[in-house]
Amino acid sequence: MSGLLFFILFTPGVSEFLCTSSDLELSYTFCDSTAHTFKFNLTPCSMNKSVWKAALTWIPRSDITFLKIVFNVWYEGTNALYWKEVLCSGSDDEYSVCGTLKGETFATAFDIKGLRTPFPKGNYNIIFQGFSDDSDNNILMCLNFTMIVKQDTF
Repeated sequence: MSGLLFFILFTPGVSEFLCTSSDLELSYTFCDSTAHTFKFNLTPCSMNKSVWKAALTWIPRSDITFLKIVFNVWYEGTNALYWKEVLCSGSDDEYSVCGTLKGETFATAFDIKGLRTPFPKGNYNIIFQGFSDDSDNNILMCLNFTMIVKQDTF
C-alpha cells in the first residue's frame, strides 16, 4: 500500500502519526518548545521505492541568511549516520531557501534519493536540526522523526 504523506507541524511536544504502509511507519515530534508553521508531503509511504517525491512549505522564525542542517540517524539505539552541511552562507548560495525572510512563506518540491541504501528492519530515530549560525546555538527548527521499517529491503 503506498499513500500520500502530508502533515502540518505546528504544535510542540505533540507526537503525530504521519503514514503507514505494509513496510513503513513514520511519526514526528518537535524537539524544541517553539511552535512552527511547517507543511511537508512525501510520496510514496514505502521503503520499496528508490525515490520519494517531497514538497515543503515553511514559514521561518528568522531571516535565512545562514543555514546549516544536521541529520543524526539512530538505528536500534546506535548512531548510524551523522551528516551536516551549510546550505546558506550569505554569498553565492545555490538553494532557494537562502534569503527567505522571517514570516515569509518558503515553498519547494524535491526528490529524496537516499533510498538507494537498503534499510534493515527495525526502529530508526532521525533528528533533523536547522541552525542560523555555525556554532549550533541558534536553532531555527528541530524535528524528531520515528521511522519503523517493518521488513528488510534487501
